[in-house]
Amino acid sequence: MNQPKIVSVNISSTKGVVKKPVPQGCLEPDVGLVGDAHSGPWHRQLSLLAMESIDYMRAKGAEVNPGDFAENITTQGIELHTLPVGTRLMLGDVEVEVTQIGKECHAGCAIRELVGDCIMPRQGIFVRVLNPGEVKAGDPVSRLSGEGG
Repeated sequence: MNQPKIVSVNISSTKGVVKKPVPQGCLEPDVGLVGDAHSGPWHRQLSLLAMESIDYMRAKGAEVNPGDFAENITTQGIELHTLPVGTRLMLGDVEVEVTQIGKECHAGCAIRELVGDCIMPRQGIFVRVLNPGEVKAGDPVSRLSGEGG
């Protein structure tokens, strides 16, 4: 099996909209992705969604790309939504801890309006950042710990 990896790092200055890919991002504890609208000292500092989830929506006819579901990090090769809360991952050199699986889509969600469905509430995950560092597309993703791991 191929090493799981980061496919895209995505950022937006406004909440509830698609995020735009950037060459790299700076992750900081108690912040998340520096400069992102969702950053700050809370349990949902950083959002992740698997490319496989985006491909699922593409197969349903949606023209979507990394960042379109407002995820900060798009991964490939790891089933994110099956990881239990408390699981620790490495995103490149940055350690993160899973704090929430899925979320409620808010009213007027631009993604749901654009695509007709939003997979983020079912398959997106949220993490808190444990150490500072830079992340970029191509960086490895690995599971450190968690239930069954």
